[in-house]
Amino acid sequence: MGSSLARDAESTASAKRLGLSVRGERALNVVGTIVLCVFAVGWGVSISTTHRLPSPASAGGDVTSATAEITSSLTHEQAPTTAFLTDAALNAIANRILAGARGASGKLKAAIEPSATALRPDVLPNGASLAYANAGHVESRPTAAGIWSVLLNIGNAMRPISTFNVIAMLPFSAKKNGRVGLYYIGTWPSERGAVGPAKAPPSAYATPSGFIEVTQANAATAVSEHFTLRDFLTHDQPNVWPKYIVLQQKLVDKLELVLTDLSEHGYDTHGVKVMSGFRTPQYNHGGGNTAGRANLSRHMYGDAADIYIDNDGDGQMDDLDHDGKISIGDARVIEAAVDRVESAHPELVGGAGVYTAAPGHGPFIHIDVRGYRARWMGTSGG
Repeated sequence: MGSSLARDAESTASAKRLGLSVRGERALNVVGTIVLCVFAVGWGVSISTTHRLPSPASAGGDVTSATAEITSSLTHEQAPTTAFLTDAALNAIANRILAGARGASGKLKAAIEPSATALRPDVLPNGASLAYANAGHVESRPTAAGIWSVLLNIGNAMRPISTFNVIAMLPFSAKKNGRVGLYYIGTWPSERGAVGPAKAPPSAYATPSGFIEVTQANAATAVSEHFTLRDFLTHDQPNVWPKYIVLQQKLVDKLELVLTDLSEHGYDTHGVKVMSGFRTPQYNHGGGNTAGRANLSRHMYGDAADIYIDNDGDGQMDDLDHDGKISIGDARVIEAAVDRVESAHPELVGGAGVYTAAPGHGPFIHIDVRGYRARWMGTSGG
């Protein structure tokens, strides 16, 4: 007790020498702590604000001045490493680094690449680099087929960019006797010597460059804001895993642009559903109801999807045109959005077919990126 009284007396004497009471000294400590917190919050806000600043193109440079200041400070030898970045700050930096990889829509969450391809970031802070992780292995680029996490490396630490992955494909040569592993795929028309329409780009009807391996564990991997790998699976062989799909990024980008356009015109699109995505050649020719399927269906090439908007969850298209009934007119609302998107993005031109309701499903729209404009209705095309 004597020692405690002595410490109190010493503290009181010290405070008096500084012109402060003990209560005043405590108040000063509290104020100091608040000031430090304000600085920390301000730094975090400045990071997130850069994401809302004018684009580099409008600013006339590669990066905004604010981004340049922040990223250069992050890589200063005295700065904290990525281990101390908040998720908000990390995502703000990642959005700048991966702007190009997110597509014209800005909503892609995965890059589909050949197995040995690394991302080409738009800009990286000085001293920073990207790395890739899969099954506990960290590499400078994807080295095998699978889903690779993207890591931001600054200083001596790495942090995963949780909003983006690289999907490395299995090469087409993995298909043997019509199968990849136990999953039966079939044969593409070009393997039998068939060719596409003369107006199609030469590569449009070639055999795919590779396959995405989809397992029960990775099927929920997001490829964009609204879509996952599972959305594009062929509706066959339910007990066979892994499955394999062909999926082109430009299709996913176009779908997201169409949804954005619809939202801008006042339509709720959160309930978008993919009725049919990738179809293996064997399923396209003989699986399920084949009515209306084309022999050269774009679904086999990974750049087509049949979609509808089902916000109320009743399993069919919503009344988008507000005429009090569910009809092909609702699919035409989406078709109008496709027209507007293709006008703004001619590099994504393709097909749009509107379909009436049939046993087992309501009206829907087919959207693809075949490389030339095509429009139809009913049961033709595809």
